[in-house]
Amino acid sequence: MKRKVVAMFLTAAMGASLLAGCGSGGTDASSNSASSGSGAETSSSGSGSSETGTGEDGDLLIYGIYKSGDQTWFLNEGAAAQAAVEKLGGTFIYVDVALDSNKYLTAIDNAIANQADGIVTCTPEQTTSQAVVDKCNEAGIPVVACDDPLETDDGEKLAPWVCIDGYSIGQANGEWLANYVNENNLAEDPEVGLLLMTIDTVSSCVPRIDGELEKFTELVPNFDESRIFRADNDGTTDKGNTAATAVITAHPEIKKWMVTGANEECCIGAVRALESAGLDAEACVVGLGAYMAKDEWNDKGADGTCMKASTYFSETQVGEGSIDVLMQLINGEEPPMETAVSAEVVTPENYKEVMGSAAD
Repeated sequence: MKRKVVAMFLTAAMGASLLAGCGSGGTDASSNSASSGSGAETSSSGSGSSETGTGEDGDLLIYGIYKSGDQTWFLNEGAAAQAAVEKLGGTFIYVDVALDSNKYLTAIDNAIANQADGIVTCTPEQTTSQAVVDKCNEAGIPVVACDDPLETDDGEKLAPWVCIDGYSIGQANGEWLANYVNENNLAEDPEVGLLLMTIDTVSSCVPRIDGELEKFTELVPNFDESRIFRADNDGTTDKGNTAATAVITAHPEIKKWMVTGANEECCIGAVRALESAGLDAEACVVGLGAYMAKDEWNDKGADGTCMKASTYFSETQVGEGSIDVLMQLINGEEPPMETAVSAEVVTPENYKEVMGSAAD
């Protein structure tokens, strides 16, 4: 299949699903697994290609290389990207590098050695951005960043980026949490604290926290700044739990925790920390993505968890969108440098309606 025709078909099928500007749904990525030096690698083909990752001459071969590929978000995002590639009769190789920069760079080298037609990727360490883009440029292989950008130290984008509008999503979370505080007369309660689950080493996560804090303090101007805390972590549930536990333990004067953060996993980590501390009954946690919040609500009901809301944005749209943008590059076009998906705050009352099948 000629690449120009492939790109035209994909763009027509997906173009309406994305908003130009600028983390649920889908199924887990699966099929023929193989281990390699780059991490867990999964190959799936819609065109009869070999399991080694190299397609037959003329077939489309796309690599998806993800920083934390065992997380629900990336599994679903990768599944959506895989489905988009298979719809075109191509092969998609899913690689989990487990937050290891050495494995990540090896995975990039493997994709190049296997003569990939293109790469979509979320880097575990943004300091690798220039090296990755240089490798791909030298090999003549287009690359698209998803979720976290490939960028210079001063924030200049080195490759097109498919993402969420972090600041706006942060503002939505901050507004929801502020309204909760105001409606429950918690603003001047000395036992109430605000905990921000930060991921300061990832540039795309910083605007989320900025939006949350700025909107919250705008709407709750009397909230004592000495009761605002940060728990920095790496975005995993375990590290989120550890970071939140440290702050909670260090401040026994706070009995009612209001929590939001930079991603869903670390917010769930805070939920687990609050449960362990016996402080979940009067806590309120707002996540980002809703792909784990919906499990809380499905399993425990509205009153069984302190996860009270989450901003829903579709990893399916990010996965499909990354392939859409990549195919534009393959076709010799110039896509926008930033493409964002839309978002909406969901609660136990409306998540099934808003999320549809993604709420299952």
